[in-house]
Amino acid sequence: MRAERSTIVFNIMGYIVISILTLLCLLPFWLIISGSLSAEDDIIRDGFRLVPQHFSIEAYKAVFSNPMQILKAYEVTIGLTLTGTVLGLFFTSMAGYVLSRKDFKYRDKLAFFIYFTTLFSGGLIPWYIMIVNYLNWKDSYLALLVPSLLSAWNIILMKNFMKSIPDSIVESAKIDGAGEFTIYRRLILPLSTPGLATIGLFLGLAYWNDWFSANVFITTESKYPLQFLLYKILASAAVLKTNIAGNLGADFQAPAETLKMAVAIVVTGPIIFLYPFVQRYFVKGLTIGAVKG
Repeated sequence: MRAERSTIVFNIMGYIVISILTLLCLLPFWLIISGSLSAEDDIIRDGFRLVPQHFSIEAYKAVFSNPMQILKAYEVTIGLTLTGTVLGLFFTSMAGYVLSRKDFKYRDKLAFFIYFTTLFSGGLIPWYIMIVNYLNWKDSYLALLVPSLLSAWNIILMKNFMKSIPDSIVESAKIDGAGEFTIYRRLILPLSTPGLATIGLFLGLAYWNDWFSANVFITTESKYPLQFLLYKILASAAVLKTNIAGNLGADFQAPAETLKMAVAIVVTGPIIFLYPFVQRYFVKGLTIGAVKG
């Protein structure tokens, strides 16, 4: 009885601690929502509050003063995120499968070269010269898509996860006459769902949050991804006070502080809905890939 009571007390205390930590994690996001719905004068005078003192949607009116620009940026970002995540998962899983096979002759040498890139890199200037002068990807979506498709860390994580799959599965498939790609497509990929979900989340977040590549390579405004548009809005006070104000009327004063919060909600809101779909795979895929091999 004492053991059962102590277990119950321990579980209750655990739930309480987890609930408090959850509320603390949600607090900053709630402050952003509250700030975006507050009046500009209240933010300047009293700072941020958990509950808006005076409710206002002027910041959202400012964000969507040019709705086609926001929608186009959403279109670019969603397209890059979906395409990059699918292609990145395909190439990463293929590389991880090859490197996980013990019968692959050059496995250790290729693994070393991949790991070596995590220690040294050419730097920003050679990267820019290669993208612009040799590949001619200046102001092209390829400059935003291709460089982030493969990551040495993701390949190593996938390789270690696939090493946890028993070799007997591959051997039995070979006895039945299955080829390498058939084994990879019909056996390895379904068994690697936690690892694929984990790396897919990493890839999706990387593409969704990438603004630096657009800052370096993209010059056409209609090709701006959402995060770079956010950067442009927040970095230029002149845009906030002239362009946005001009779109809404001469008497409108751009809500600089609340506008930052509103843009953050518009940008980060959609990607949050991705987490519930991959959460159950995330911890398993990350821990297995990190521990094995």
